[in-house]
Amino acid sequence: MTQEPLKVGVLGYRFMGRAHANALARLPMFFPDAPEVERHTLVGRDRDALAGAADRFGFAHTATDWEAAIDEVDVFYNLGPNHVHAEPSIAALEAGVPVLCEKPLAPTLEEAAAMRDAAAATGATAGTAFNYRFVPAIRYAKGLIEDGELGEIRQVRGRYLQDWLVDPEAPWAWRMDADMAGSGALGDLGAHTIDLANFLVGEEVGGIDRVSGQLTTFVDERPVYVDGDAAGEADAEVAEYRDVTVDDAYSAQVAYDSGATGTFEASRVAEGHKNDHAIAVHGSEGSVKFSLERLNELEVLREGNRGYETVFVTEETDPYVDRWWPPGHVIGWEHTFVHENYEFLSAVAEGKSFEPSFADGYEVQQVLAAIQRADKLGEWVEI
Repeated sequence: MTQEPLKVGVLGYRFMGRAHANALARLPMFFPDAPEVERHTLVGRDRDALAGAADRFGFAHTATDWEAAIDEVDVFYNLGPNHVHAEPSIAALEAGVPVLCEKPLAPTLEEAAAMRDAAAATGATAGTAFNYRFVPAIRYAKGLIEDGELGEIRQVRGRYLQDWLVDPEAPWAWRMDADMAGSGALGDLGAHTIDLANFLVGEEVGGIDRVSGQLTTFVDERPVYVDGDAAGEADAEVAEYRDVTVDDAYSAQVAYDSGATGTFEASRVAEGHKNDHAIAVHGSEGSVKFSLERLNELEVLREGNRGYETVFVTEETDPYVDRWWPPGHVIGWEHTFVHENYEFLSAVAEGKSFEPSFADGYEVQQVLAAIQRADKLGEWVEI
């Protein structure tokens, strides 16, 4: 481990900025063997909002120029919108600064390839922030699969359902623009599911051979309100309507090299589902099912049993659990970021690689791009 604290710079201070800042603050309390870090520079465009966020998140400095920030820090977190992932991340890597970048890696496959190549060329630690790999129950499931408890893997099923865009008057945001986001539910949510499937069964089923895809947009334009905070209020004034150029929902079928199959879907207009991320793996001798809405549990079906048993992954021997509370005292969504930051910063301090890497992020991007092509062509597409 390094002796001096790692100076961390973070681009972005909204949703993901809060999640990672919270993780950085929790690390020394629960992971005393983690590298010491200094929350050094917070980067954003709005000086006033940035100053307030830096004060709340415990950052000593702010910057509206990410290039200047890279010169001042030891580690760079790129938590901005998808269209600003490539340039700052590549610049940081070329300066020898390790990077943790939010998913999906980039809006386009070409940009993701450039990021992957920059990481390989510089040798700097580079990670894609797929935080659901760090759920203790997911790690437990991976152990069962690796140990052969499920036998030959035959099927993987994943879904990620949300409902924040059910209302057609929900305000327009950058996530609804193809140039900035790349895709909608597919990249925003589906990227998580595809990576989780790769993490759980990739070594058992090999790569993805081909995919089908269907992308659907239910609301073609959405309002931009005069006062963004007034969205949803009865008297809210609409300044304009902007086109929605990404999908509201997607579904896809996947054929793996081994002959196993996968079925994936995601939606941001699934009424009644707030953050419903679930994945199931079915083998010749057993199955596992996981739901983020019950993230301390894993449903396990073993050979010879007539039904699933609920395994509470809250024992001290379970991944990461010994760092938190006594057995049976559950953890939550925000803890996945603490685990992710612990693993990433430890890799940085030790000069090691981190998984999921930029290469892993690129592999997910390949699948996203293939699903988009399959939808456009109306046929299966080879990876």
